[in-house]
Amino acid sequence: MSKSFEAQGEIYTIGETTAYGQNGFTKREFVIKLVGDGENPDYPNYVALELIKDKCALMDNFNQGDLVNVHFNLNGRLWSAPGKPEKCFTSLQAWRVESGNGAQAGAPSFNEDPFPGQGFDDEVPF
Repeated sequence: MSKSFEAQGEIYTIGETTAYGQNGFTKREFVIKLVGDGENPDYPNYVALELIKDKCALMDNFNQGDLVNVHFNLNGRLWSAPGKPEKCFTSLQAWRVESGNGAQAGAPSFNEDPFPGQGFDDEVPF
């Protein structure tokens, strides 16, 4: 299992969702400019991240310039072709994207009623 990380940044670009192969695998890439402690604005760091499968839709609610917190896994794999040197591919697979104010994309706010119109309240009968 890969370790989970978090980064804060400003969205620089958002790519389109792309389908690969016959099995419907989808991938979407986006780039953020890192911000926060330890970042020097004179030498900005740009980081490319990817979303896969159903997570591709997480970027639908964001635009270039938005401040986001991204939770991602660091993944890597080796690949070799006959007669060629082995290569290592590293990917940052995002699994949660939150706006700069902490709201998670694609999930309801905890302040929203999860069952609107059904008459539930916060009082517990015991």
